[in-house]
Amino acid sequence: MKKYMLVLFALGFSMASFAHNPNVSTTMLVEKGNNSWVLQISASLTAFQQEIRTHFSETPYQSPEEFQQMVLEHIKNNLHISFNSGEDISFGNGAVKLGHETMVVYEVFDIPSDINSVLLTNTIFKDIHQNQSALILLKEGFNKERFVLNNANDHTLSLAVDGNQFVEVGKNEASFFSSSIGVIVLGVAAILVLGLIVLGVGHLFNRSNKSKEVPLTIVR
Repeated sequence: MKKYMLVLFALGFSMASFAHNPNVSTTMLVEKGNNSWVLQISASLTAFQQEIRTHFSETPYQSPEEFQQMVLEHIKNNLHISFNSGEDISFGNGAVKLGHETMVVYEVFDIPSDINSVLLTNTIFKDIHQNQSALILLKEGFNKERFVLNNANDHTLSLAVDGNQFVEVGKNEASFFSSSIGVIVLGVAAILVLGLIVLGVGHLFNRSNKSKEVPLTIVR
């Protein structure tokens, strides 16, 4: 386990600047145990700011707290995930940790214990030119999987379960993430997941407002 974590940290530090790319984001759905799930979205602060200014232009934020609430609302409106052809999953409490790489974490519900298929549409950053998002699913007993959402697949993925892995239905390769960069993104994302599980989601919710924030440009 220690060796595995050291490899992940090495990958993460080697790509410290990669996390600031506004065109790239990561969405992770992680099973913590006992069918308890956490959703995490990571992207540059610039990407979130651009989307909020686009979608909340008539009511610009006046404080970091207002910005955070707009981010939570924007994600709920633009991320749709359903399992086994059922209804969309439900979002629970959410927390925004501001930084050059901004992280948003939700508790999510209504995910069945026996999964046959997944349908996901992610248009959170659709207004950013050439945006691409890595989707990472971490379910107990399953292989760690990484998929790509971009303009080529209309930011929508249909997945099926094949044994202990998720496979894409009508797979459409994306050249940007098919290279070694995709492996590095997975490493960076895995670091965040490991830290989240170790520290606990509740700790992040309690401390999110106390963490050091990157100053926001207030729109007036």
